[in-house]
Amino acid sequence: MPNVGEKAPDFELLNQDGKLVKLSDFRGKKVILFAYPKADTPGCTTQACGFRDNFPKIQADNTVVFGISADTPEDQLKWKQKQNLPYDLLCDVDHKVLEQYGAWGEKTNFGKTYMGIIRSHWVIDENGNIADEQIKISPEDSIAKAVGAITLK
Repeated sequence: MPNVGEKAPDFELLNQDGKLVKLSDFRGKKVILFAYPKADTPGCTTQACGFRDNFPKIQADNTVVFGISADTPEDQLKWKQKQNLPYDLLCDVDHKVLEQYGAWGEKTNFGKTYMGIIRSHWVIDENGNIADEQIKISPEDSIAKAVGAITLK
């Protein structure tokens, strides 16, 4: 798991359209990468729509947004269209990237323990370094802290 100040692990993942997205292709821009457990669920929709609603400000700060989950491209596309999300949703179906970033781990829900995606976000600077990292964060706090982190400079 990378720490703040360290190089963000590069990855190539399919987006909702089945096209490869490579993190290193966005050097020179800031990147907000947010992890969510499942497309089209209440908390995930709050998080995704919060980034959608702040998108003009995010873009004005030379930043791109990517959502990442273990959902399929088809599920991501359906949700993106339903919520009118202006950014790519990345598909990490085998959760390799999520594991690398520290967002895959043990969770408990209604007394059951299982492995799953831990809601998180990372802000990656123009040089590809982690500028902000929040693991296990609420949807609302994720939006506020990530948007706040890109405007610190």
